[in-house]
Amino acid sequence: MTDTAVDPFADARDITPTELSRGYTWAECPRWHEGAFWFSDMYAHHIVRLEADGTPRVVVDTSTRVPEDGTEVIPGGFGWLPDGRLIFTSMHERLVLVFDGEKIEEYADLREIATGPVNDMVVDTDGRAYVTQLGFELFRGEEPCDSALMVVEPDRSVRALADLGGFAGANGIAISSDGTRVLTAEAFANRITVLDRDEKGRLSGRRVFATTSSLPDGICLDDEGGVWAGMPAAPAVARIVEGGAVTDVVRFDVGTALPPACVLGGPDRRTLYIAAGLEVMDWEKSRQDRSGTIWTAPAPAGGAACRP
Repeated sequence: MTDTAVDPFADARDITPTELSRGYTWAECPRWHEGAFWFSDMYAHHIVRLEADGTPRVVVDTSTRVPEDGTEVIPGGFGWLPDGRLIFTSMHERLVLVFDGEKIEEYADLREIATGPVNDMVVDTDGRAYVTQLGFELFRGEEPCDSALMVVEPDRSVRALADLGGFAGANGIAISSDGTRVLTAEAFANRITVLDRDEKGRLSGRRVFATTSSLPDGICLDDEGGVWAGMPAAPAVARIVEGGAVTDVVRFDVGTALPPACVLGGPDRRTLYIAAGLEVMDWEKSRQDRSGTIWTAPAPAGGAACRP
């Protein structure tokens, strides 16, 4: 019998995943857009779209970009502007870049307000991008410190949302279907935080949605109030409701996949797409091993108009 003291998911319904595709570095920031699944193949410098049968197509290739600061151009979170252009974070340049289908250009400069590598991002219906950041140089061994959420307005102006306070490694970020709430995973505090969002995109009312048993990474929302969170250290992806109860879980073996993020997709957005990898800290090993994978699992509730 499972000991609930050592199994935080003991009361959750177990869902078995199916592998869809493999051969990536560290698969991250999954999205569902225009009937297809997309994700960042981070250390390959690619944003990839998968066909229905799992065949990958590289849409954005950042490998030829000359970075601002001499570091690698690592794509993180991404989304689409109302005019159809794709914008994405360049983590270590601390920029948001834009791809118009042919070329990559700078869209917004976050270097004056970002205190560490920028991370995930969600774009609202007006083209406003809410951007998370690690807040410190994780890959250089610095100690964690809190940092602000950031916003890129539709006019491309940027600002740190300092009035909301510091966040402990804000990671995945999402907007509810009705646009009234923004949620983010505070990775180094083991919690998911919720904020109210008004009709002008302003955020307020910060509070804890749920504490988690393991570091929460990328998140997505469903239309029944659930938050799916990637928990690579578990390793699992869990559906959590407000207050912290875990209703459903997709488990993985440590040597098979460490899942940082997920998104709801499919025709009715009731299929959970899961991005995974095995090596996030050693970029070159991640490129050599190509152990990144994509998985699917049936979900109990659909994603409706939630973003991403």
